[in-house]
Amino acid sequence: MNILFVIEYRANAGNTHAIANYCRVAAELGHTIAFHGPPQPQVVAGFYLPPETQIARFSTDPRAFDRVIYLFESKLHRPKKLQEVALLGTIPRHRRYILDADARFNPFTIVDGYDRSHLDDAEREEWFDFYDALTDQIIKPTIAPSSDPKVSTLPIFGFNPDEVIDPAKVPPKKWDILHVGHNWWRWKEVSGEILPAIEEIRDEVGEIAFQGMWWDALPEWAGRMGLEPAFRNEAERFRKLRIRIERPVPYTDVIGAMSAGRINIFTQRPFLAHVRHLTLRYFEEFCADTIPLLMLDRDLAEAVYGPAARELTLKGRVAEKLIDALRRPDHYRGVVEDVRKHLLAHHSYRRRVEELVTAVSR
Repeated sequence: MNILFVIEYRANAGNTHAIANYCRVAAELGHTIAFHGPPQPQVVAGFYLPPETQIARFSTDPRAFDRVIYLFESKLHRPKKLQEVALLGTIPRHRRYILDADARFNPFTIVDGYDRSHLDDAEREEWFDFYDALTDQIIKPTIAPSSDPKVSTLPIFGFNPDEVIDPAKVPPKKWDILHVGHNWWRWKEVSGEILPAIEEIRDEVGEIAFQGMWWDALPEWAGRMGLEPAFRNEAERFRKLRIRIERPVPYTDVIGAMSAGRINIFTQRPFLAHVRHLTLRYFEEFCADTIPLLMLDRDLAEAVYGPAARELTLKGRVAEKLIDALRRPDHYRGVVEDVRKHLLAHHSYRRRVEELVTAVSR
């Protein structure tokens, strides 16, 4: 099977990282998976792999491929017009797919009273019309089943054990508690659960940091786009709790950045958690040399990570788990190793490629 991904590839983006791993593993299995476009030297098969193992394929010849998958994230990305004419003229509609990376192919839904699938029904219709112009076959990176005949549900993202950080190569920990990620539909959970827990135990822990964008200020364009609720923050509260706000790092450095913390708190925007939507961060957390503690409900954590992950969940017991993990790091490292074994057995990129080839071969 030969599969071409149309994607706004960026060397510092998680989706690019994942598809580059597909390129590498597909070659091992006798398939060809490639990015659409000319070669991009900065895009490699695994950002943390030795140079000799880095393989990413690129092609501008749609005639060499059996299927094309448009991966949409953040905005309505399309190739240049002449390239798109060649794609649409060569790959018939029934061999085109859309990978719904931002969970746009969902009903208009509001979660926790503020996070939403779309700004409004009009925006939802815009996305649906756009998808329908290309294909009626949607791939959703979720573990939730779908009754929609248009939808195939595949986890898509995977775990690469070669990217697990060697503890012997990690500098001394800089932070006791760390959160790496942007303030994007996170504030209700952070403000309502995480910060009160930190306030309760603040004198018992050392340095704490949130690393990412918008924790201290809204982007200047948030108001005119109607997105102020997505970026709400309370920088003064961070200051009072002596929580450092650190500059964001590119996705290429995120695993190393997380390894600077003894504990990493993993959060996911409420709507994506509601629809059981997976991202690469689910798996990057367990490549870092850290103890990931998960702001996920226990059933979702177990569905992705196996039974051991229930012990890593924070909801309803944030302060208790933070202190326990800091006091018993060896115990929690054992739990993390159990999760890694589950990920290797159930979420390897070899398995992901086989699942994708099966889905698009029907």
